[in-house]
Amino acid sequence: MADSRRHWRWLAVPTFALVIWGVAHEGHAPRHPTTPHTEPSATPGGTSQPSSAYDPADYAPQVRKYAARAGVEPRLLMAILYCEAYKPHDPELERTWQRYKPDAAFGIANMHRAAFDETRKGRDFADRRWDELPDDRDLAVEAAAWYLHDLARQLPPKWPASHSRQDLLALGYNAGAGNMLAFARGVPPGGQARSYLDRLHENWAAAGRVTAP
Repeated sequence: MADSRRHWRWLAVPTFALVIWGVAHEGHAPRHPTTPHTEPSATPGGTSQPSSAYDPADYAPQVRKYAARAGVEPRLLMAILYCEAYKPHDPELERTWQRYKPDAAFGIANMHRAAFDETRKGRDFADRRWDELPDDRDLAVEAAAWYLHDLARQLPPKWPASHSRQDLLALGYNAGAGNMLAFARGVPPGGQARSYLDRLHENWAAAGRVTAP
């Protein structure tokens, strides 16, 4: 019984920290990642794996590679990774938090299960699973690139709203295709979507620097 109590006390500390982090950070992302710049580790096959620290700039090669394949702008994809870097991207922490919030997103691109399952159809990663995203950052970047591709195909040739194509795609990534199309028609973004767009603009210069050829 004593061993059991010690075990649960040990689990309670990181669990409590996760709950506090989730409440404090829900909907509030910092402007830029605060973790130190480190090189990602790699498996013999060349797939980068999560390390203790995360900087989106470390994944510029993957961003350029998968953005080119999906026909999307690498700067946009990188800016979105910066926007999604507001929480710790550690596989164990992500899975622990997901137990408390079942609809939480996975991976460095913060992709939800439904979006991933729809995006992977007919693609090179069709046989991959959503719950692999925390462990495979290359897969997370690839899926995000193709999700942006699919969103772009839904945009009309012209729209009355003043938002740029990049803004609308970022809003679609954050709020879904239906909201993206509503914003294109002129519906003003709500507070959360507006905040996401502001962060995109704040990260735009950095994203351009790290993805430049």
